[in-house]
Amino acid sequence: MRPFRFGVQCKGPVDPVGWPALAREVEDRGWSTLTVADHLDEALAPIPGLMAAADATTTLRLGTMVLANDYRHPVVVAKEAATLDVLSGGRFELGLGAGWMASDYASTGIALDRPRIRVDRLDEAVHVVRGLWADGPLSWRGEHYTIDDLDGRPLPATPGGPPIVVGGGGRRVLELASRRADVVAVNVNLRAGVIDERAFPDGTPESTDRKLEWIRHAAGDRFDDLEIQVRVHLAMVTDDRDAVIEQLAPSFGLTAEQASSTPHALIGTVEEICDQLQERRDRWGITYIGMSADTIEPFTPVVTNLTGT
Repeated sequence: MRPFRFGVQCKGPVDPVGWPALAREVEDRGWSTLTVADHLDEALAPIPGLMAAADATTTLRLGTMVLANDYRHPVVVAKEAATLDVLSGGRFELGLGAGWMASDYASTGIALDRPRIRVDRLDEAVHVVRGLWADGPLSWRGEHYTIDDLDGRPLPATPGGPPIVVGGGGRRVLELASRRADVVAVNVNLRAGVIDERAFPDGTPESTDRKLEWIRHAAGDRFDDLEIQVRVHLAMVTDDRDAVIEQLAPSFGLTAEQASSTPHALIGTVEEICDQLQERRDRWGITYIGMSADTIEPFTPVVTNLTGT
């Protein structure tokens, strides 16, 4: 079993004092990774935001969770990721996704293609990025990208390049992640283009069992080398776990039993939450836990108890 580690996803604060201070707090509290999403909202842009966080810290890992592949060419991604990896001393993790938030596409005029096209394009992009991190020039002729004898420089500080994280909730993107990525991030299926009550019934334990079977089958011999990550959408430290679950489960379209065991929720005392995470590692191999910024303080005892174990 891999040891546990914990990442926290943050949008800000969007100011030159508060953002570095938050990064230092995350590091001081023992969290493994600070991640930034890639949406066209009020949040910091991921690459410059993560570089500022890297400058403010010494051991904290930095990650995109995840860059939307449709928003930028993979040649640009490869160069920016390698640069951030070099300047952070090898602390960067590149999360890539096919894109999903409908409002981003609608507001920019970027075409929101069918999921199959977006996933195929992402598959090519991962090939291009890895090829540019290798020694020597890359030439690539694909359906979506054409690269002509381009020598990717600078090379990343991490040999072979930073870990690549790919994830989602659909079968094709999880199979792609299983074949190409270092970290497979399991999420609910966001085919609707928004996170609402339609998403969470896809996060039941039974759905997660099915997703891990897809991952295991697609990964083949490399399955044991994969790190499995999960995004936790509901997290609460409370002494009355059962009452909270009974109250909240219907709004997520789940039964109380499903809500108590979905990997996308963590509810209970610190001890109960630690037990839940260990049970989920035993069942699904999940060891990398992605949380939101409002959990930094209340979940630090969980992070302290389980990180590295």
